[in-house]
Amino acid sequence: MISNITMEKIYQYLLILLAFLMPLTVAGANIVIVIIVILWLFSGSYKLKFIDVFSSKLIITSVLFYLVHILGMLWTEDLLWGAEILHKMWYFILFLPILYNIVRIKYFNYCVSAFLAAILLTELVSYLIWFEIISPFKNASVLNPTPFMTHVSYNPILAFAIYIVMHQMFFNKQLGKVSFFMHGFFSITMTINMFITGGRAGQVMYFAMLSIFIFQFFNAEKIKSLIAITFLIPGVFFIAYQTSPLFNERVNNAVQDVVTYEKNGNTSVGKRITYAINSWEIIKNNPILGVGTGDFPIEYEKINEANGTDTPNSHNPHNMYTLVLTQLGLVGLISMLSIFYYQIKLSFISKNKLIRDTGLTLPLLFLVIMWSDSYLLGHFTTLVFIFFSSFLYKNFEKS
Repeated sequence: MISNITMEKIYQYLLILLAFLMPLTVAGANIVIVIIVILWLFSGSYKLKFIDVFSSKLIITSVLFYLVHILGMLWTEDLLWGAEILHKMWYFILFLPILYNIVRIKYFNYCVSAFLAAILLTELVSYLIWFEIISPFKNASVLNPTPFMTHVSYNPILAFAIYIVMHQMFFNKQLGKVSFFMHGFFSITMTINMFITGGRAGQVMYFAMLSIFIFQFFNAEKIKSLIAITFLIPGVFFIAYQTSPLFNERVNNAVQDVVTYEKNGNTSVGKRITYAINSWEIIKNNPILGVGTGDFPIEYEKINEANGTDTPNSHNPHNMYTLVLTQLGLVGLISMLSIFYYQIKLSFISKNKLIRDTGLTLPLLFLVIMWSDSYLLGHFTTLVFIFFSSFLYKNFEKS
């Protein structure tokens, strides 16, 4: 028999490996996830596990969020697509509770270091492609060098990583001078990387992250924080706009898409506007329970045809709030927002400043970017959200 101490060490090694692999490879991360799940399911002590997991209101809300999706299968027509949605969101009912049960706060810094090492590797490869030292591969191109995932996922994860590096740089009093300057150099190169890649949602998240960090740096002193934000945010935006052709183009395209929306709705921003308008028709007709877990594509096609738009049909409105409202109505939206409510509430428990500040920042950043896409359905962003949630909101007295 494997002792509890040995099993705990195995879990922690697997978690550190997962932290490294999750920004790099879907297959590699999934293999580790499967190993963790199997070990947990067959390791016994089920009563103690149940008590530990369901002592957390966050875990209860996460499970309820998933159960609402299962309930939504009762009035859905497209059971296959509904099953696909359930498959995409299984982290909320199984993996988050498992992680919550096995994580130990004392190993958090090791996982953070592994995660940042993976981001450093990703950034290095991104620059090698951008400078045309190596050939683009997978999702990357010279103009948009995001090799291991698309820019839709990469930039939000990069913004979150920049926050952690900056927090360590300014608040970790144990850093020596060399380590301090290395963190500073890393945060600058990551910021530059943010604007030579094309993820606009991640770039918006970056500016939101910077604003949150400024408030935390000045310890919520509003006047100092607002003055810093007033000068720093426009300054970074102006420099990025003037020096990055891709960022310049993406900003100009976004403005142009809005201005010319009525003439041409088949643009990146134009499609999102149309998705929002058409989805609102679905929501108005099904405000409380929605149309069912799998019926967004069917109902959207009906509304799209009725409105006579030339925008293609979609399986996803590219907005997490809209998707949940159309599928599950206000019941679904409340269940989702409950997760973020408890994250924010629990973030104030820890006496560790990194965990406390990051525990507040993580939900706030996701609440921002979920306006532009369904970030709790994507593999990379959902896994990062779930993984860090398991550490940041753990019952500290038991950890």
